[in-house]
Amino acid sequence: MRKGHRPSQPAQGRPRFWGRHAVLSALANPDRTVKRLWGTREAVAALDLPPVIPVTYADAADLGRLVPHDAPHQGLVIEVDPLPDIWLGDLLEAAQGGRGPLIVLDQVTDPHNVGAVLRSAAAFDAVGIVTQDRHSPPESGALARSASGALELVPWVRVVNLARALEEIAEAGFWRIGLSGHAKGTLAQVMGDARIAIVLGAEGEGMRQNTETHCDELAKLPISPRVESLNISNAAAIALYAIATRG
Repeated sequence: MRKGHRPSQPAQGRPRFWGRHAVLSALANPDRTVKRLWGTREAVAALDLPPVIPVTYADAADLGRLVPHDAPHQGLVIEVDPLPDIWLGDLLEAAQGGRGPLIVLDQVTDPHNVGAVLRSAAAFDAVGIVTQDRHSPPESGALARSASGALELVPWVRVVNLARALEEIAEAGFWRIGLSGHAKGTLAQVMGDARIAIVLGAEGEGMRQNTETHCDELAKLPISPRVESLNISNAAAIALYAIATRG
Protein backbone atom coordinates (compact mmCIF):
# COMPACT_ATOMS: atom_id res chain seq x y z
CA MET A 1 0.00 0.00 0.00
CA ARG A 2 1.61 3.23 -1.13
CA LYS A 3 2.22 6.06 1.30
CA GLY A 4 -0.67 8.50 1.17
CA HIS A 5 -2.81 6.08 -0.88
CA ARG A 6 -6.45 6.34 0.11
CA PRO A 7 -7.48 2.97 1.61
CA SER A 8 -10.40 1.16 0.06
CA GLN A 9 -13.73 1.46 1.83
CA PRO A 10 -15.42 -1.64 3.29
CA ALA A 11 -17.76 -3.41 0.89
CA GLN A 12 -21.39 -2.77 1.79
CA GLY A 13 -22.46 -4.98 4.68
CA ARG A 14 -18.94 -6.31 5.27
CA PRO A 15 -17.32 -5.42 8.60
CA ARG A 16 -13.60 -5.11 9.15
CA PHE A 17 -12.01 -6.82 12.12
CA TRP A 18 -8.62 -6.01 13.58
CA GLY A 19 -6.28 -7.34 16.23
CA ARG A 20 -4.82 -10.83 16.61
CA HIS A 21 -7.61 -12.42 18.67
CA ALA A 22 -10.43 -11.26 16.41
CA VAL A 23 -8.54 -12.06 13.19
CA LEU A 24 -7.20 -15.47 14.22
CA SER A 25 -10.59 -16.55 15.56
CA ALA A 26 -12.32 -15.48 12.34
CA LEU A 27 -9.77 -17.38 10.25
CA ALA A 28 -10.31 -20.49 12.39
CA ASN A 29 -14.11 -20.38 12.13
CA PRO A 30 -15.33 -22.64 9.28
CA ASP A 31 -18.60 -20.67 9.18
CA ARG A 32 -16.82 -17.35 8.58
CA THR A 33 -15.94 -16.14 5.09
CA VAL A 34 -12.86 -13.89 5.10
CA LYS A 35 -12.82 -11.86 1.90
CA ARG A 36 -9.53 -9.98 2.25
CA LEU A 37 -6.61 -9.50 4.60
CA TRP A 38 -4.20 -6.63 5.11
CA GLY A 39 -1.15 -7.05 7.32
CA THR A 40 2.45 -6.32 8.03
CA ARG A 41 4.86 -8.88 6.58
CA GLU A 42 5.84 -9.98 10.07
CA ALA A 43 2.24 -10.52 11.21
CA VAL A 44 1.19 -12.29 8.02
CA ALA A 45 4.24 -14.59 8.10
CA ALA A 46 2.97 -16.02 11.40
CA LEU A 47 -0.36 -17.07 9.87
CA ASP A 48 -1.32 -20.27 8.09
CA LEU A 49 -3.53 -18.73 5.44
CA PRO A 50 -5.58 -20.53 2.79
CA PRO A 51 -4.47 -19.42 -0.66
CA VAL A 52 -7.95 -18.16 -1.60
CA ILE A 53 -7.72 -15.13 0.70
CA PRO A 54 -6.27 -12.05 -1.04
CA VAL A 55 -3.44 -10.56 1.04
CA THR A 56 -2.18 -6.98 0.88
CA TYR A 57 1.02 -6.13 2.73
CA ALA A 58 1.07 -2.78 4.48
CA ASP A 59 2.96 -1.00 7.20
CA ALA A 60 1.39 -0.19 10.56
CA ALA A 61 0.57 3.40 9.63
CA ASP A 62 -1.32 2.37 6.50
CA LEU A 63 -3.21 -0.29 8.44
CA GLY A 64 -4.24 2.42 10.86
CA ARG A 65 -6.08 4.13 8.00
CA LEU A 66 -8.25 1.06 7.48
CA VAL A 67 -9.66 1.06 11.01
CA PRO A 68 -11.07 3.62 13.45
CA HIS A 69 -8.60 6.09 14.95
CA ASP A 70 -6.22 4.51 17.46
CA ALA A 71 -7.74 1.03 17.01
CA PRO A 72 -5.12 -1.54 18.14
CA HIS A 73 -4.83 -3.52 14.90
CA GLN A 74 -1.63 -5.39 15.93
CA GLY A 75 -0.57 -5.63 12.30
CA LEU A 76 -3.70 -7.42 11.01
CA VAL A 77 -6.98 -6.27 9.42
CA ILE A 78 -9.55 -8.43 7.64
CA GLU A 79 -12.78 -7.82 5.76
CA VAL A 80 -15.42 -10.49 6.30
CA ASP A 81 -18.94 -11.50 5.45
CA PRO A 82 -21.32 -11.47 8.44
CA LEU A 83 -21.97 -14.90 9.90
CA PRO A 84 -24.99 -16.83 8.58
CA ASP A 85 -28.26 -16.30 10.44
CA ILE A 86 -29.07 -18.76 13.21
CA TRP A 87 -32.69 -19.66 13.98
CA LEU A 88 -33.78 -19.78 17.59
CA GLY A 89 -35.46 -23.15 17.13
CA ASP A 90 -32.23 -24.64 15.79
CA LEU A 91 -30.24 -23.27 18.73
CA LEU A 92 -32.72 -24.62 21.28
CA GLU A 93 -32.81 -28.01 19.59
CA ALA A 94 -29.01 -28.21 19.59
CA ALA A 95 -28.97 -27.26 23.29
CA GLN A 96 -31.31 -30.06 24.38
CA GLY A 97 -29.88 -32.29 27.06
CA GLY A 98 -27.26 -29.79 28.19
CA ARG A 99 -27.06 -27.53 31.21
CA GLY A 100 -25.53 -24.38 29.79
CA PRO A 101 -27.40 -21.11 30.32
CA LEU A 102 -28.85 -18.86 27.64
CA ILE A 103 -28.45 -15.07 27.58
CA VAL A 104 -31.20 -12.76 26.32
CA LEU A 105 -30.42 -9.07 25.78
CA ASP A 106 -33.27 -6.57 25.59
CA GLN A 107 -32.27 -3.56 23.45
CA VAL A 108 -28.59 -3.60 24.42
CA THR A 109 -27.12 -1.63 21.52
CA ASP A 110 -23.56 -0.78 22.55
CA PRO A 111 -21.17 -3.02 20.55
CA HIS A 112 -18.56 -3.02 23.33
CA ASN A 113 -21.13 -4.31 25.83
CA VAL A 114 -22.44 -7.01 23.49
CA GLY A 115 -18.88 -8.04 22.68
CA ALA A 116 -18.01 -8.30 26.37
CA VAL A 117 -21.18 -10.34 27.03
CA LEU A 118 -20.16 -12.72 24.24
CA ARG A 119 -16.76 -13.12 25.86
CA SER A 120 -18.34 -13.99 29.24
CA ALA A 121 -20.79 -16.32 27.48
CA ALA A 122 -17.88 -18.23 25.98
CA ALA A 123 -16.06 -18.33 29.33
CA PHE A 124 -19.05 -19.88 31.12
CA ASP A 125 -20.24 -22.21 28.32
CA ALA A 126 -23.48 -20.41 27.57
CA VAL A 127 -25.37 -22.03 24.70
CA GLY A 128 -25.83 -18.67 22.97
CA ILE A 129 -27.19 -15.15 23.15
CA VAL A 130 -30.50 -13.86 21.82
CA THR A 131 -31.14 -10.25 20.83
CA GLN A 132 -33.86 -8.33 19.05
CA ASP A 133 -32.79 -7.74 15.46
CA ARG A 134 -33.74 -4.05 15.26
CA HIS A 135 -32.27 -3.08 18.62
CA SER A 136 -28.85 -4.71 18.71
CA PRO A 137 -25.57 -3.78 17.06
CA PRO A 138 -24.38 -5.36 13.81
CA GLU A 139 -21.14 -7.28 13.63
CA SER A 140 -18.29 -4.77 13.66
CA GLY A 141 -14.62 -4.43 14.41
CA ALA A 142 -15.35 -2.83 17.78
CA LEU A 143 -17.68 -5.67 18.77
CA ALA A 144 -15.28 -8.37 17.58
CA ARG A 145 -12.41 -6.70 19.44
CA SER A 146 -14.43 -6.57 22.69
CA ALA A 147 -15.49 -10.20 22.24
CA SER A 148 -11.82 -11.24 21.91
CA GLY A 149 -12.64 -14.14 19.62
CA ALA A 150 -15.95 -15.13 21.23
CA LEU A 151 -17.98 -13.74 18.31
CA GLU A 152 -16.79 -16.81 16.40
CA LEU A 153 -17.57 -19.22 19.25
CA VAL A 154 -20.95 -18.29 20.75
CA PRO A 155 -24.12 -18.66 18.64
CA TRP A 156 -25.92 -15.33 18.29
CA VAL A 157 -29.62 -15.43 17.40
CA ARG A 158 -31.41 -12.29 16.24
CA VAL A 159 -35.19 -12.36 16.53
CA VAL A 160 -37.95 -10.03 15.37
CA ASN A 161 -40.12 -10.34 18.48
CA LEU A 162 -38.35 -10.83 21.80
CA ALA A 163 -41.54 -11.66 23.73
CA ARG A 164 -42.35 -14.53 21.37
CA ALA A 165 -38.76 -15.70 21.58
CA LEU A 166 -39.00 -15.81 25.38
CA GLU A 167 -42.12 -17.97 25.09
CA GLU A 168 -40.25 -20.37 22.80
CA ILE A 169 -37.33 -20.41 25.25
CA ALA A 170 -39.70 -21.35 28.10
CA GLU A 171 -41.21 -24.15 26.01
CA ALA A 172 -37.67 -25.52 25.55
CA GLY A 173 -37.36 -25.92 29.34
CA PHE A 174 -35.50 -22.77 30.37
CA TRP A 175 -36.41 -20.86 33.54
CA ARG A 176 -36.39 -17.19 32.51
CA ILE A 177 -34.84 -14.85 35.08
CA GLY A 178 -34.73 -11.14 34.40
CA LEU A 179 -32.11 -9.06 36.20
CA SER A 180 -33.72 -5.97 37.68
CA GLY A 181 -32.69 -3.53 40.41
CA HIS A 182 -36.25 -3.41 41.76
CA ALA A 183 -36.58 -7.18 42.19
CA LYS A 184 -37.16 -8.45 45.74
CA GLY A 185 -35.02 -11.58 45.63
CA THR A 186 -31.41 -12.07 44.65
CA LEU A 187 -30.35 -14.32 41.81
CA ALA A 188 -29.13 -16.96 44.27
CA GLN A 189 -32.54 -16.98 45.99
CA VAL A 190 -34.66 -17.45 42.87
CA MET A 191 -32.69 -19.55 40.41
CA GLY A 192 -33.19 -23.00 41.96
CA ASP A 193 -31.77 -25.88 39.94
CA ALA A 194 -33.56 -25.37 36.61
CA ARG A 195 -31.83 -24.57 33.36
CA ILE A 196 -31.65 -20.77 33.16
CA ALA A 197 -32.14 -18.11 30.53
CA ILE A 198 -30.81 -14.88 32.02
CA VAL A 199 -32.47 -11.74 30.65
CA LEU A 200 -30.75 -8.35 30.80
CA GLY A 201 -31.96 -4.93 29.70
CA ALA A 202 -30.09 -1.89 28.48
CA GLU A 203 -28.18 0.25 30.94
CA GLY A 204 -30.31 3.01 32.38
CA GLU A 205 -33.66 1.93 30.93
CA GLY A 206 -33.42 -1.71 31.98
CA MET A 207 -35.81 -4.29 30.59
CA ARG A 208 -38.98 -3.15 28.91
CA GLN A 209 -42.21 -3.94 30.73
CA ASN A 210 -43.30 -6.46 28.12
CA THR A 211 -39.99 -8.28 28.50
CA GLU A 212 -40.37 -8.39 32.29
CA THR A 213 -43.82 -9.95 31.98
CA HIS A 214 -42.29 -12.77 29.92
CA CYS A 215 -39.83 -13.69 32.68
CA ASP A 216 -40.63 -16.38 35.24
CA GLU A 217 -38.74 -14.50 37.97
CA LEU A 218 -37.03 -11.17 38.49
CA ALA A 219 -33.80 -11.08 40.48
CA LYS A 220 -31.17 -8.60 41.58
CA LEU A 221 -27.48 -8.89 42.26
CA PRO A 222 -26.49 -8.21 45.89
CA ILE A 223 -24.37 -5.11 45.23
CA SER A 224 -23.51 -2.33 47.67
CA PRO A 225 -26.02 0.53 47.99
CA ARG A 226 -23.11 2.87 47.28
CA VAL A 227 -23.40 1.82 43.62
CA GLU A 228 -26.68 2.26 41.78
CA SER A 229 -26.06 -0.36 39.10
CA LEU A 230 -23.44 -2.34 37.20
CA ASN A 231 -22.36 -2.17 33.60
CA ILE A 232 -24.43 -4.67 31.61
CA SER A 233 -21.41 -6.80 30.71
CA ASN A 234 -20.26 -6.93 34.35
CA ALA A 235 -23.74 -7.94 35.47
CA ALA A 236 -23.84 -10.68 32.85
CA ALA A 237 -20.46 -12.06 33.95
CA ILE A 238 -21.48 -12.13 37.62
CA ALA A 239 -24.80 -13.79 36.81
CA LEU A 240 -23.12 -16.43 34.65
CA TYR A 241 -20.62 -17.16 37.42
CA ALA A 242 -23.44 -17.50 39.96
CA ILE A 243 -25.27 -19.94 37.68
CA ALA A 244 -22.10 -21.96 37.04
CA THR A 245 -21.24 -22.29 40.74
CA ARG A 246 -24.68 -22.82 42.30
CA GLY A 247 -24.90 -25.73 44.70
